[in-house]
Amino acid sequence: MKFHKAGTTTIYYATAIFAGLILILWFFITDNYIKFGILGAYTLIYYLIIQFFRCPQRSIDLNEKAILSPADGKICEIKETVESEYLKTKCLQVSIFMSPTNVHINWIPIPGVITYMKHKDGEFYAAFKDKSAEENERTTTAVKIKDGREIVMSQVAGAMARRIINYVEVGDKVDQTTELGFIRFGSRVDLYLPLDTKLLVKINDKVKGTQTIIGEI
Repeated sequence: MKFHKAGTTTIYYATAIFAGLILILWFFITDNYIKFGILGAYTLIYYLIIQFFRCPQRSIDLNEKAILSPADGKICEIKETVESEYLKTKCLQVSIFMSPTNVHINWIPIPGVITYMKHKDGEFYAAFKDKSAEENERTTTAVKIKDGREIVMSQVAGAMARRIINYVEVGDKVDQTTELGFIRFGSRVDLYLPLDTKLLVKINDKVKGTQTIIGEI
């Protein structure tokens, strides 16, 4: 299994703690019930940590007309709304909720050029709640596509996620193989699309980053 670079430090410390815990249990704990109980609990935690930072290898078909899912997860909201931070116009909002067990890499959904990126500190409400989109920590990114229109993507930190990492900058030319960033431990991604986008997903659909087509423009 390949691990994402965002998890290098976390996995290093988790492994060091695991090794130290084994030594302590081996030399200082004589009660086998306690020993194996503690070991079993931490083994589960360690497994969840390394699963969270897994980095799957995926074949990605580039398509200038298709908006590919930027993340693994489940469609939790679809509505018409005003994107108030950057576009300041009415859009189709498609929101993807990522649980702690999903891959948490975020990808660019459509080829273009990065025209806007801004990080905003905020609260840490559960990512599936509506107010998380406005009040939680988030990073907003805009991509100008070939026909001159712009698509906005907002990475929203959830109740567990307290760090959003990004790998692109304004002016970068990007496509659907480009990693936008990584959000730690539970979060959501909001897409703001042109109103005439032909949506191919519905509420509660499970989506896979770079594989599921969200819509066509």
